[in-house]
Amino acid sequence: MPSKDNGNEKSTGRHPSRRQFTAGIAAGAGLLAAPGILGTARAAGTLKIGCLAPLTGFFAREGEACNRGFDLAVPMLSDRGHSIEIIMADTESNPDRARTAAEKLIAEGAQILIGTFVSGETAAVAQVAEQKGIPHVINIAAAPQITEQGYKFVFRNFATGPMLVVNGLSLFKDLFAATGATPKTAVFMHVNDTFGTAMSRGVGALFPKLDMPFEILDTIAYDPKARDLAVEVAKAKATGADIVMPVSHGADAIMLVREMVKQRFDPMGVMTPGSPGTYDAQFIKTLGKFSEYVIANVPWIDPTTEMSKELITRFDSLFPNDDLELNVGFSFEAVLIAADAFKRAGSADAAALAEALRATKIEEHVMIGGPIAFDEKGQNVSIKSAALQNLERKPTVVLPQGSAEAEPVFPMPGWRDSART
Repeated sequence: MPSKDNGNEKSTGRHPSRRQFTAGIAAGAGLLAAPGILGTARAAGTLKIGCLAPLTGFFAREGEACNRGFDLAVPMLSDRGHSIEIIMADTESNPDRARTAAEKLIAEGAQILIGTFVSGETAAVAQVAEQKGIPHVINIAAAPQITEQGYKFVFRNFATGPMLVVNGLSLFKDLFAATGATPKTAVFMHVNDTFGTAMSRGVGALFPKLDMPFEILDTIAYDPKARDLAVEVAKAKATGADIVMPVSHGADAIMLVREMVKQRFDPMGVMTPGSPGTYDAQFIKTLGKFSEYVIANVPWIDPTTEMSKELITRFDSLFPNDDLELNVGFSFEAVLIAADAFKRAGSADAAALAEALRATKIEEHVMIGGPIAFDEKGQNVSIKSAALQNLERKPTVVLPQGSAEAEPVFPMPGWRDSART
């Protein structure tokens, strides 16, 4: 866990020190015209970015992944002519703490906020940003209501719950077509927090409109902080559903699969329509062979762009024992968005930054999807999803076919099948 001071600039032994990076005169016009960074205005001074993430508490694993994205952004964007400084605050996996941390960052001079990963925390930070008139770029948080408030200073570069559902369920159909196997029934299981509830509402509203080839027999909500999920899994097993559709986080995804193995609940597949947890390094490390063949339909890093290739190279060098995943990618992009707006605005004035953010159009970035741009609500609607299947202990893109690294395996082998090694 990195050291932190809840709002002050930090330095760690494992990561490169976070310090101010100022572009030198010798950088030249080539850096100012780097691919994907629009506009030629050169902002005076340095942009001070307040980044928030749950570095401790229930979501600490995910928060640390976001932190790695922030770490990588500073040197990469410095090389492209940007002058930025990051100060970090720990939200402690608590919405009240997130609000306090955001206020503290602003008091300490943060000119733009980024964060937080957790929808409940992010909603609290968005309220603070709007009240203070400070731009807020959301790296990860799917609850749709955050960008339905009419906010003028809040910009989200992540898919909403309904976007995740539509993109994720569309990939279900593609998977069935690619493998020639189609389930008839499903059970939907979801965490009962802000994110999970939003996803549940999205599934409830959109599933009947998408002409899916299977029916959902039951919807089972659960507390992600529960000690075990024995009752919930028993209820799911009793439905006799062909597939399990979980909306989970990290630790509860591990509990869910462990309990399915224990109760010998062997569906055709475990496939999330758009949530974290099952592709995490900890999920794979902890469950071993039982992590294999689980599928997550989520936004993901596009390995074909030059910026992505550089990000991958730098990540592998700094974090050889960790996996580069969407929390890293979207956190990097949030800093990219802030730096791009600062350069085009030519100022760190809040109103000027917000106006520049509204005009964002970044062609080259790292996540799958079209150019980064925001609609009138401050939402990027161009984000797409990929089907990730854990194969040989690695989250592997199996769809869409144009980006696939391997063929999908469906139905998945049973928990005790000899194919699992």
